[in-house]
Amino acid sequence: MDKYGTLIAPNTIQFKRLLPGPIERVWAYLTESDKRSKWLASGDMELRVGGEAHLNWLHSNLDAAPSEAPERYKNGHSMTATITRCEPPKVLGYTWGARAEALSEVVFELSEQGEEVLLVLTHHRLPNQNDLLGVSGGWHTHLDILVEHLNGRTSPAFWVKHTGLHAEYKERQGVA
Repeated sequence: MDKYGTLIAPNTIQFKRLLPGPIERVWAYLTESDKRSKWLASGDMELRVGGEAHLNWLHSNLDAAPSEAPERYKNGHSMTATITRCEPPKVLGYTWGARAEALSEVVFELSEQGEEVLLVLTHHRLPNQNDLLGVSGGWHTHLDILVEHLNGRTSPAFWVKHTGLHAEYKERQGVA
């Protein structure tokens, strides 16, 4: 399974990761604030279509080796999203972005594969090439932290890994 995100449309990227199950455990890491904070962002979610999802990033809370955050992320950042799909424990979707006129959508799909769980993350309707590039290295790095955490290991430093992946995705996506 390729760890890199795959462009499945000009404005859509998809990532796949195989995680240790059971599926309810992985679902909890998508939906419960304390567990989600270990790999992505904390924040409460109203688990119903139309409910709010609060995402509060503080990279120093990630289950990863310490690394110095760029100045603009030192104090973290937040986003409020709207739940677009909620089918426990298999599908979770929510809006993404701070600009109302340019919202995209993230959908997590879980399926059991024996003792493991296939997570498919699809980020749809990214408004432009810059946003596509921006989320590519971020999702890749965050998902790798989730894989390591669920396997009982500490991930490499977020910002070091993210910086390298951003450059790789820039080349892979042909961005000048």
